[in-house]
Amino acid sequence: MISRTLAAAAAGLALAALVSSPAAAAPGVKQVHLRNGLTIKIPSTWKVYKVAKDYTRVVTGACATAGTRDFGYRDSGCRSFWVFGPAAIRVGHETFNPYDPSRPYSPATDVGPCVYNKKLWMSSFRTKPVVKGYKLVGAGHNAHYREWTGNCVYGPPKYNYAGSFTQREWYLPKSKILVVDQWKTPGLATILRTATWN
Repeated sequence: MISRTLAAAAAGLALAALVSSPAAAAPGVKQVHLRNGLTIKIPSTWKVYKVAKDYTRVVTGACATAGTRDFGYRDSGCRSFWVFGPAAIRVGHETFNPYDPSRPYSPATDVGPCVYNKKLWMSSFRTKPVVKGYKLVGAGHNAHYREWTGNCVYGPPKYNYAGSFTQREWYLPKSKILVVDQWKTPGLATILRTATWN
């Protein structure tokens, strides 16, 4: 319990430094330059992977698939968020149709594993977002913001409901950037709100 409390306090200090630091990154914080001049400051313990053109993954904690061929958008148990560019946005809905903020980002044609437990299956998203509006991603850049509830089920034969997760999305159509977070990453909303643009 004490070690968890200390870890939470350390993470809170790192995020406080993140918000209050000037142009240069504070100790324990690093800058990540993304597309179209977007720069975010993240804890230095987080790892950034350029998985493919327009597919950047920021791993924030445990990630069993890192370094394996299963390391992709539909893997399970990898605490992270994604920063997508035009190539990913063009195929962001079921059957690889273009992304639109009226529906959750879900590029697939079949059932995949649940985000938080590979023994469960992801079944669907609820039809309406839990939260819908706009949020800043750096000064002067309003993103379409959505929170969707995704459902997970047990496997055959009954496919009973097993639990859910929240998928948060920040979409900047002019900059062609989409941030997708399925882990309610602590501090991410602040990291994006305090981002800078060059």
